[in-house]
Amino acid sequence: METQAEPRRAKRRKPEVSKSPGQESEANISSLAPDSCPPGAGGVVSPIQDPPPGAGAEQEDGVDRISLLPDAILGEIISLLPTKDAALTQTLAARWRHLWRSAPLNLDGSDPLTIDAVSGILSAHQGPGRRFRFPAQRLQDHPATVDAWLRSLALDNLQEIDCWIGLFATEVLQPPPPPVSIFRFSSCLCVATLSQCHISDDITQALQFPQLKKLALQRVIISEDSLHSIIAASPVLECFLLSRSVGFRCVRINSASLTSIGVGAKYEPTVTFLEEFIVEDAPCLKRIMYHQQRGINMQLQVSVISAPNLETLGCLNHFDFSSRLKLGSMIIEPCRKKEFRVINSTTPACTVKILAVHIKNLNLDAIIDLMRCFPCLEKLYIKAEQSGKSCCKGYCRCLIMSTDDTLEKEAKRPTSALCNSVNKVELV
Repeated sequence: METQAEPRRAKRRKPEVSKSPGQESEANISSLAPDSCPPGAGGVVSPIQDPPPGAGAEQEDGVDRISLLPDAILGEIISLLPTKDAALTQTLAARWRHLWRSAPLNLDGSDPLTIDAVSGILSAHQGPGRRFRFPAQRLQDHPATVDAWLRSLALDNLQEIDCWIGLFATEVLQPPPPPVSIFRFSSCLCVATLSQCHISDDITQALQFPQLKKLALQRVIISEDSLHSIIAASPVLECFLLSRSVGFRCVRINSASLTSIGVGAKYEPTVTFLEEFIVEDAPCLKRIMYHQQRGINMQLQVSVISAPNLETLGCLNHFDFSSRLKLGSMIIEPCRKKEFRVINSTTPACTVKILAVHIKNLNLDAIIDLMRCFPCLEKLYIKAEQSGKSCCKGYCRCLIMSTDDTLEKEAKRPTSALCNSVNKVELV
């Protein structure tokens, strides 16, 4: 008997022996032989529990655990999928057939979906809405259709709305107003992007956004009073993007919740455009990012009066000669000779840890002078150009090595204002 038991133990250990890819495939296929699992199973089935009726995604023990979840959880999973994939879940099994129509709707109404397809989905779905995305061009071409979409019951309690513009979209000289129906979601919206439209004062004054956490305004026309009114009506706003919008000259930020700001402006001689962006009081603010397109002169003055937790800043652009950054009493402005000129560097920005700059020539002295303004800097990202071409990688590596050596020497000087906390210098 002992001589017969030994070969059986050897067979049990056999799968552990290293095999070639072909042998491994053969072993996996043999484990799914008809005599080792029942029809329809995806692997060896445990005798403890049989698959539930209608299961369509069995695991190794034969149980479709995803289908066993409550409808509410499965609906949340479906709502996170792209529109087409979410609708296709109806074909998985009978258990999933009714879920899509009652799950929170995530509808991307951009191409290749046609206008009729979007209207058909909204008619077939029961709601509520989770996210609705559509091109801003629809406001110009089909305003009545967009208004009908936004009034659909399938979008009730909508959490995210994204009226987006393409990267190469043409400028609209007289953008249309958004449908009034877009603001029926003001009490439930968490994320909102409005683009290429004219937001009038009579709409914004009575609006409240108690749950809005992310707001983006791109190429919109809005007055200074309306803009401040929207910010004040968003008590939990965390991220704010203001890009190439007009109708106001100055923005003042007073927010206890904002953590990230992106700002960009465009010089428009015929209209009122953004010239001053002032952070008066933002105790939670961690990031200020310039949102600037290549070749566009912003002529923007950014002032930070009180942001005690500011950690990330950029990208400071050497080519934007009319712009200026003021951090407390320290001023940084572009300079043709030295890349950047620093005024009153005796009060450095000690909280900033990440900095991005765009310069014309790789100038180690200019970089060191700029770093003196940020003594607690940990990461520095540099984009440099020479004669309109990107610097070669070999020269970039030499600059990084030279920068590291210089920083080490500077840190050893008793009177040095630099801190040796910099652990990353990267050229992009």
